[in-house]
Amino acid sequence: DGHFVAPTVIEIDKVADLGREVFGPVLHVLRYRRERLDDLLGAINGTGYGLTQGVHTRIDETVAQVVSAARAGNIYVNRNVVGAVVGVQPFGGEGLSGTGPKAGGPLYLLRLLAQRPVQAARMAVAHAGPMTRPAVRGLSTEPPPAPASAPAAMAQLRAWAQAQGKNLLAAYCDRAVAESPLGRWHGLPGPTGEANLYAVLPREAVLCLAADGAAGDADRLLQLAAVLAAGSRAVWPADAAALRERLPADVRERITLSGDWSNAHTQFDAALHHGDAASRQAAAAALAARPGPIVGLTGLASGDARIPLERLVIERSLSINTAAAGGNASLMTLG
Repeated sequence: DGHFVAPTVIEIDKVADLGREVFGPVLHVLRYRRERLDDLLGAINGTGYGLTQGVHTRIDETVAQVVSAARAGNIYVNRNVVGAVVGVQPFGGEGLSGTGPKAGGPLYLLRLLAQRPVQAARMAVAHAGPMTRPAVRGLSTEPPPAPASAPAAMAQLRAWAQAQGKNLLAAYCDRAVAESPLGRWHGLPGPTGEANLYAVLPREAVLCLAADGAAGDADRLLQLAAVLAAGSRAVWPADAAALRERLPADVRERITLSGDWSNAHTQFDAALHHGDAASRQAAAAALAARPGPIVGLTGLASGDARIPLERLVIERSLSINTAAAGGNASLMTLG
């Protein structure tokens, strides 16, 4: 029973010829000019799929270029792109290739808990392994992307909250920064000759939904603080424009207004909702009707500041075959 395909090699002229993911023993070959590598990476990201991505090269600058541009959950350098090991290469994709926490990753257990300690996400990531520097020249210790404007906006939001007498919001800004799991590359265990790293990155944008009125504005500001702590951008419905205009300039820059967030042209990859069950159900139905990647909705009661920041980030695994570049230099330091 079933359908079986013999191993096949197919040459294509452009990435768009694929149309969708193809699973099975099928290798698509696309020729490109070296100086057009950025265009190729952009076309791959443009498909919306992001399970695994591999690169074979001895040139560190090329590795850094690919890793920095890749929008895939697992990236492999000079090695095969299958056979992820639990705790060594936490596995899971992005976009059309995945929504939840990585299997075998530090955030996986938190998704199964109804309640957890306040700083559980940050602690879980910190215990994944020591912060380290990738053994690739030109690859920053800070995983991409690292929006410099997010911390500045958070500082302005906190100062504005204090000036407005919104002490609970100011306190939550401090708490959210302390709870954020964002950080540098973490080294994971693995065999000699292989470097395995893990990082938590911001999502592109987070939809923030709340009720009308003063209580809804308070909820929306809590959501905004959480989004900024996660290094992301907020998408607000257009009817929240008046609240946005009251905020400092750097904070406003991190907020996009949308006249119809259910439209597929409004880009976000996570959603927060404060309100009653009926409005949450309506929001979930509208999100489910959108084409494209599944958008996870986190629902809370009005006034609830227990926003799980791990749902506002993505995880990325990087596995490097160091033996292909001369081996593990750290072994020479052992006495």
